[in-house]
Amino acid sequence: MRMLVRFIGFLFTIGVIVFVVGAAGAGYILWRVNQDLPDYAKLRDYEPPVMTRIHASDGQLVAEYATQRRLYLPIQAVPADVVNAFLSAEDKNFYSHIGLDFFGISRAVLENVRDYGTNRRPVGASTITQQVAKNFLLTNEVSIERKLKEALLALRIESAFTKEEILELYLNEIYLGLGSYGIAAAALNYFDKSVHELTVPEAAYLAALPKGPENYHPFRFPDRAIERRNWVIDRMQENGYLSSEQAAKARDTELRVTPRPRGTRIASAEYFAEEVRRMLYERYGTEGLYEGGLSVRTTLDPELQQLARRVLVQGLVRYDRQRSGWTGPVDQVEIGGDWGQAVGAVEALSDVAPWRLAVVLRADEREATIGLQPERLPSGSLSNQRTVARLPYEHMKWAGGSVSAVLKPGDVVWVSPVDTPADEETEPDADSSEDSAAADVYRLQQKPKVSGAIVVMDPHTGRVLAMTGGFSFAESEFNRATQAMRQPGSSFKPFIYAAALDNGYTPSSVVMDAPIEIRSGRELWRPQNYGGSFAGPSTLRRGIEKSRNVMTVRLAQDMGMPLIREYAKRFGIYDNLGPYLPNALGASETTVLRMTAAYAMLANGGVQIQPTLVDRIQDRYGRTIYRHDERQCVGCNVQEWQGQDEPELVDNRQVILDPYTAYQITSMLEGVVQRGTATTVSSVGKPLAGKTGTTNDEKDAWFVGYSPDLTVGVFIGFDQPKPMGQGSTGGGIAAPVFRDFMQVALKDKPAVPFRVPPGIQLVRINPNTGLRAEGQGTILEAFKPGQEPPSSYSVIGYRDTQGQEVTVSPEVDRAVQSGSGGLY
Repeated sequence: MRMLVRFIGFLFTIGVIVFVVGAAGAGYILWRVNQDLPDYAKLRDYEPPVMTRIHASDGQLVAEYATQRRLYLPIQAVPADVVNAFLSAEDKNFYSHIGLDFFGISRAVLENVRDYGTNRRPVGASTITQQVAKNFLLTNEVSIERKLKEALLALRIESAFTKEEILELYLNEIYLGLGSYGIAAAALNYFDKSVHELTVPEAAYLAALPKGPENYHPFRFPDRAIERRNWVIDRMQENGYLSSEQAAKARDTELRVTPRPRGTRIASAEYFAEEVRRMLYERYGTEGLYEGGLSVRTTLDPELQQLARRVLVQGLVRYDRQRSGWTGPVDQVEIGGDWGQAVGAVEALSDVAPWRLAVVLRADEREATIGLQPERLPSGSLSNQRTVARLPYEHMKWAGGSVSAVLKPGDVVWVSPVDTPADEETEPDADSSEDSAAADVYRLQQKPKVSGAIVVMDPHTGRVLAMTGGFSFAESEFNRATQAMRQPGSSFKPFIYAAALDNGYTPSSVVMDAPIEIRSGRELWRPQNYGGSFAGPSTLRRGIEKSRNVMTVRLAQDMGMPLIREYAKRFGIYDNLGPYLPNALGASETTVLRMTAAYAMLANGGVQIQPTLVDRIQDRYGRTIYRHDERQCVGCNVQEWQGQDEPELVDNRQVILDPYTAYQITSMLEGVVQRGTATTVSSVGKPLAGKTGTTNDEKDAWFVGYSPDLTVGVFIGFDQPKPMGQGSTGGGIAAPVFRDFMQVALKDKPAVPFRVPPGIQLVRINPNTGLRAEGQGTILEAFKPGQEPPSSYSVIGYRDTQGQEVTVSPEVDRAVQSGSGGLY
């Protein structure tokens, strides 16, 4: 008996020693782990990477940029169904435990003991609080030390934060697949909905994802995804969040995932969005752009943007058909097997809708049968649907020859439906049959080799309302509106004439349009007019209306290039124009955006503007950190009205051109449209002003013009400058794009005339001589206060034998024009 007592005492002593040693060891481990714990207090300053969102002027989403697609959502804004789904799936005892769920831990231990040696991943029993500790402060390492740290941190987080704060951190940080971080981004990316619009089955599916988004991918593993979603629905019913009827209805609901499109959200706005992205990157860097959660309100007008792209494509296609003709199919494929897979393997451009690729299945003289490229599903695979359509001769006669002479079976070509209004890239086909509007009838298209750009601007603010930098952003991201440096040619002339009018010349000033030779060192330059003819003495108005090169050179020579350089800098066309006379003809390079902004300053009366694609930028907290409109409204923020005057919005922008001069040059540019090189624009039927531009060998074609409230710049040319062919002038291929745009943009607008500054005198003159006149053939000319038509004129650039400028009286002028003199 005594031996038994001693033995029991011995065991007890050993047990006490083991317990003390174990407790000491455990205490030491906890002490050591505790020393390396990260500072959980920094969760108070949690600022996760949040995506930057770019919006159009009407609030439509244009694009999103992020390294982690996340939108931060306060817990108060999370619907109850979403909260209940995640609690049921992840931590049903969240509101009752202290950060650790001991019942769950016990269950996990038993399962891990049972699975020991099976190479299965150990089962966890992490609460939402523990997941917050791991996701924010620890790594994903599978170890006892990490679990101990996680547990200690969970206890401390629970003591320092409310349950709502912990849940808010969790729901905004958790990764849910498809690049989605947090429930707000996941709702958008999976269902293209806000969190508030989610149904119970949709919320349950999102709650099923934290354990392994790739395991429940909606397209790769749809059966698994539905099974896991229904498991969450069962847990919601078990926890009392759903009735049996609601749960049954939710389980029977089809899982319809509609991934949110990536990239630009507004059709045709790719070039605009990329230009904004570059601006944000330059201003805020990579972190600010992709993680800063910026909210950017742009100047984009979605309707004008789609119109701008459409008319530019029309112009490029029109030129391509007239000059290049049919250049052959995109590709050739075998059609013996599944033609859908064959044509589906050919890479298509993603931003040229309604154009589609199609393969020719059969072709005879009058018609081809085509198979349309199948649509690509969100999973990346091709649709099983095969659509066959018709391509009649009348919708491809521009290609030349019969259908079978142009197309062969296996040819992959671009086509577009003839019943889509947006498809009218060219004038309607002649002799179209009555069935041409049928849904299965398509038109042959061809990707143009020539490119171009269009910019649409509000002349009063500099806000860029639309911008297209080429035929297809998917094909080339190079923005020809902002990045291409091209010669503006004669579209630069209005600023030569504006400088003249601002410095003592009048629209009636006369310059000699006759051959001239200019020597520079050993070089001899003989500028020529387009077409090679000369007109003799001509007014400034006639010179700009007819775009006379030689008299523009004489005018620039008379004024001096330093003055012209100053005006070019004022208008933002060039930073430092070289003082060489050829630059008076637009020989130096600039961009479409700069030229459009310069014309906008003519349109607004000479007020300096800064072109902008962004109205306002806000940070993640809603604070405005950038605003384009810098005008200050003194007195706008008073609490109440106490009889004071209305607040005045002070416009302190610089005036860079005399408003009288701005109106004079506008009047002269109206003449370009009415009588000059851009008469094709007059068919719009609204007051318009503008100027054509064509460079040597027709390498660059321009038209920049404006109405009283809208300025548009158009450029067309090859990326690698080369001649576009005889007659490919600004008036021939760029002005029609401007015309097409204005016809639609101004369709429902009243015909508002250009605003005339008070004091301007409108006097009838002879447009050829600039002298006062009456009767037919006269025009109203604008003169500044104190100016009037001259009684005689000196011909700038024409001198007698003594070197004096020739002065012409009205009598001599009449004799000369009647043919009895030799001055002309």
